[in-house]
Amino acid sequence: MEFYGTFWALVPPVVAIVLALITKEAYSSLFVGILVGALLIAGFNPIETLNNLIVNDIGDGDDATPVGFIHAISDPWNAGIFIFLVMLGIMVALINAAGGSAAFGRWAASHIKTRIGAMLATFVLGILIFVDDYFNCLTVGAVMRPVTDSQKISRAKLSYIIDATAAPICMIAPISSWAAAVSATAADLDSGVTGIQLFVQAIPYNFYSLFTIVFVIGIAVLGFDYGPMAKAELEACRTGELGSLGNETVVDQPRANMWDMLVPVLLLIVFSVLGMMYVGGFWDSEADGYRSFTGAFGDTDASVGLPWGAIVALLLSFAYLLARRVVTFEQATDSFVAGFRAMVPALLILTFALTLKLSTSALGADVFVAGLMEGAASGLFKMLPAIIFLVALGLAFATGTSWGTFGILIPIVLPIFANDPTLLTIGISAVLAGAVAGDHVSPISDTTIMASAGANVNHVTHVSTQIPYVLTVAGISFVAFVFAGFIQNWLIVLPVGVVATVGALFVLRSTVGAKYLAERAALEAAA
Repeated sequence: MEFYGTFWALVPPVVAIVLALITKEAYSSLFVGILVGALLIAGFNPIETLNNLIVNDIGDGDDATPVGFIHAISDPWNAGIFIFLVMLGIMVALINAAGGSAAFGRWAASHIKTRIGAMLATFVLGILIFVDDYFNCLTVGAVMRPVTDSQKISRAKLSYIIDATAAPICMIAPISSWAAAVSATAADLDSGVTGIQLFVQAIPYNFYSLFTIVFVIGIAVLGFDYGPMAKAELEACRTGELGSLGNETVVDQPRANMWDMLVPVLLLIVFSVLGMMYVGGFWDSEADGYRSFTGAFGDTDASVGLPWGAIVALLLSFAYLLARRVVTFEQATDSFVAGFRAMVPALLILTFALTLKLSTSALGADVFVAGLMEGAASGLFKMLPAIIFLVALGLAFATGTSWGTFGILIPIVLPIFANDPTLLTIGISAVLAGAVAGDHVSPISDTTIMASAGANVNHVTHVSTQIPYVLTVAGISFVAFVFAGFIQNWLIVLPVGVVATVGALFVLRSTVGAKYLAERAALEAAA
């Protein structure tokens, strides 16, 4: 293939991303990116281009790379995630039909009386649901929308907090689907440590994830915003227009109480964890007993475990709400259609994004990046962690996948630092941190799409409003990795980075945030 393993491998996602940011419309932008990929793979042959759009296999035998919409939809992992999304949509619609959302909103309004409290409550819930980023995004969004709405917090701000406590939190949680993915990636590589050990050792150096936590808390407590986010927040304060996509008619059922929302959510949490443990073989009898909790999570398949848990939780919630007589059987069954309809935009964007990723893989993005890394390795050795962070960020941004990014880069990074265990840990951390940062800001990232769906906000609005925040933390993280390459001690670099993040927040508050604070104060005084 003429364009295989060259810079052209990253052109299709770059085209889609640039168009999305310019046009503020995701569907056509993603389709154009897919079309560009199909053209490049086909060498501009029109018939082959059409095949690449619909379904095709590039290459021969077991090495063939699938491309096209049909492969994206029929892939078992993707199909499992689609089912999970539909189950969550039905769960949200069922809770709303029973009046649980309205009841929880009333309770929250009487207990959470400030904007800071609403944002910090969203942040804490995001941290507590650390098992999986998809599950995190949709659950936190469904639960916290009534709370943040009551404080006139824009959906753009809600989606940022959701996104910032999804992948970044999963990436520093040893028991999560992300830890399992990293462990699996490194499991068969000759690194001298197990995959899960490598993951745990990398946590203190995962600067982007750790600094993002500090940044979210700081933004909430200091009470300011900047860039497009400030505009969205001021609009919410001025007109009450929060940026919702609609289709959120809240049913106020007199018999309902907050438990009609909390019980289904708790069932969803419990059975999603149990589902992932079951699929990972936690209860499989072996010669020496049952598998460990960590071992089960290391071998689980989230695309099976999450739908497994969601359907059990949905059936139990269905029975619970019927028994409570807060919803009729007809209303409960109608929620199946309403829930599916609510998830159609997210499913459509996700389908486009996954198809685009297949084109990027077929064009050999991993080969191109491997060549870049080999060239960088011949330069300043101790600058490599910072370089690796930037490469991972760029790759994740262009391809929209954290898992694909560390799947490509970890095998490349391991041999580079084979003789230096400390730099190996820092290098792996740079891969993971860069992958999360790029994924966090990429319009074609599935996690970013889930955050938009969870907050029920326009996807491009979510992306454009959080870009300045992600770039701020990424810039501080890059500097931290520069120092980490030379100092090689997280006990020094991490605290300095935290102080730098807090310092940056105060500087931003007194500069670009000052106008926002003045305008908001004037609006609140006028109200």
